[in-house]
Amino acid sequence: MVTVSHMVEKLVSERPLLLQAIEEDIVSFGNLAEKLETEIAEKLGKEVRRSAVVMALRRFSEKAAKRAGFMKFNFDSEVTMKTNLCLVVVKKSSKLSAKLYELQKSQDIIRGDTLNIIHGSYEVTIVTNMRSLSEVRNCLSGEDIIRTEKELVALSLRFSEKFLSTPGVIATIVQRITWEGINIHEMVSSYTELALIVSKKDAVKGYEALQRLVS
Repeated sequence: MVTVSHMVEKLVSERPLLLQAIEEDIVSFGNLAEKLETEIAEKLGKEVRRSAVVMALRRFSEKAAKRAGFMKFNFDSEVTMKTNLCLVVVKKSSKLSAKLYELQKSQDIIRGDTLNIIHGSYEVTIVTNMRSLSEVRNCLSGEDIIRTEKELVALSLRFSEKFLSTPGVIATIVQRITWEGINIHEMVSSYTELALIVSKKDAVKGYEALQRLVS
């Protein structure tokens, strides 16, 4: 059965700015309950007491504080920016793997070429340099290209080996970017690195947000 507590957790979790304010204990539960009361009542199909919403917010706040306390991570890192990137999403097929292998062989990493290939269950996303876009399209001839995005930038961070084993690191980074109203087109991660692919128009704003986190 859906309860007031369930609805409070759902509504707060859907609002990153509000979640951050609760985690930092800078929000009035009484005022917030007043704002959420009507929405919760509509979703539950019945009247709810404001005191019940306040109590649910307090319980959620305690859980959020404990969750935030689990993450002890040194965000000290260098933020790097790589420009003139593009993104291609292609539907998986029986011939795609061979074409991607040929594409990988054609890239010159020493020259500074970027080539990230992210495999999903149904599609493959390719992140590469703008100068390689024509080559990628030629290589994928006959394949079902679902989407192409140009004028992208990679904002990259490199961390210690604890990066992937520490809960909340990626969530914190994404939250900082979300705060700035920036859409993340793709994320690429390895053992100690994380790259966020964003639009060129958001590059400076995103770079500054990450700098504030790691400095």
